[in-house]
Amino acid sequence: MFKLIESPTTPLVSATEPDWSREVYDGWWNPSRQLLKSIREYQKWQVRGGLIGRFFCKWNVLQHRFWSVVTAADIPINCQIEGGLLLTHPTGVVIHPDATIGPNCLILQQVTVVAGVKIGGHVDIGAGAKIIRPVTIGNHAKIGANAVVLCDVPEGATAVGVPAKIINVT
Repeated sequence: MFKLIESPTTPLVSATEPDWSREVYDGWWNPSRQLLKSIREYQKWQVRGGLIGRFFCKWNVLQHRFWSVVTAADIPINCQIEGGLLLTHPTGVVIHPDATIGPNCLILQQVTVVAGVKIGGHVDIGAGAKIIRPVTIGNHAKIGANAVVLCDVPEGATAVGVPAKIINVT
């Protein structure tokens, strides 16, 4: 009888609960998801430990190296990435191991994230964006293509330009 219509400002993707279906691959040749899989598997076996854990850690290091070359991405195997990350074009993506990325984020090609950066949940980072200082980016924020982020970005805001300026806070 009545249909609930969500407003355009209501986020449809959670900033706290990872959507693991975003990382599932539909075939063997899906390099970005294979890279993420090797990272997730390595971290899982690292925690489990033991002889079998060490074997699978080494196996996943080999897979990670292969998929890192194929994707031309520099995402460390010990990085702190929560679930649901989308890397549609991982070419040239560089993430420092001390950076923290929240759940359900989207990172496009040629993005650089340095040490000390804290990225919230459901953050979209456009192609060529550089986050080159230890800043905090709030949940549901958007970073425009080729933006150079030097200061904190509040929750729900959009940052664009060089240096990045906040243009929209929802």
